[in-house]
Amino acid sequence: MARIGIIGSEGRMGRAIAALLAEGEHQLAGGADIFSGGDAATLADRSDVLVDFSSPQALEANLHAAIGAGIPITIGTTGLTQRHHTAIDHAAHAVAVLQTGNTSLGVTLLAHLVREAAARLGPEWDIEIVEMHHRLKVDAPSGTALLLGEAAAAGRGIDLAANSERGRGNETGGDTGARGEGAIGFASLRGGTVAGEHSVLFAGPDERLTLAHSAENRAIFARGAIRAAEWLIDKPAGRYTMAQVLDL
Repeated sequence: MARIGIIGSEGRMGRAIAALLAEGEHQLAGGADIFSGGDAATLADRSDVLVDFSSPQALEANLHAAIGAGIPITIGTTGLTQRHHTAIDHAAHAVAVLQTGNTSLGVTLLAHLVREAAARLGPEWDIEIVEMHHRLKVDAPSGTALLLGEAAAAGRGIDLAANSERGRGNETGGDTGARGEGAIGFASLRGGTVAGEHSVLFAGPDERLTLAHSAENRAIFARGAIRAAEWLIDKPAGRYTMAQVLDL
């Protein structure tokens, strides 16, 4: 039985993970959250692995807590910048770190399929990623959309940052220009209580291919996070992905 500590324990994901742990074979070691208190370093000392769904601002302190305790950490926090990824790279020299924009096992397989499709369809096939989430989500595009964009870019052998379009139009509308050749487009929709909808459209001459995933309940992300944390225990220091959890 693994002792799993949750950072961001009072958030939607933190509560969902705790609820599943209460029913499953692993033990909740405790939680740490900016609203309810609790220190990540103290939590790490009594855990076998940490799961972080807190905030980008807390990431570096959480990584230091994992390093100090010598335990792995699974990071599902989204909205990360290059500075955060650099910090993760450094932490991965000391402990096992799994970072992902989405812990769903279905989305993990979807990203694999997107990469395969992008690699096999020619440049005349345009790629557009459409995502919708609940009205309270603060980052856009979503971490999952970016994960899918990275998969598409990897399949094409291009850099996503240099080949993405994240919004077309302006406050007054009008002529926004033609779609950039070879660009990977993103569209973000917000409203209601949608847990997560993602579609990757490959639009070619006279035909379209759509690969999609629908999240019906937040429990799917909690279930994947627990599986990732369990898998990460006893792994050597390094940076890991959800694809490795599924052996893709």
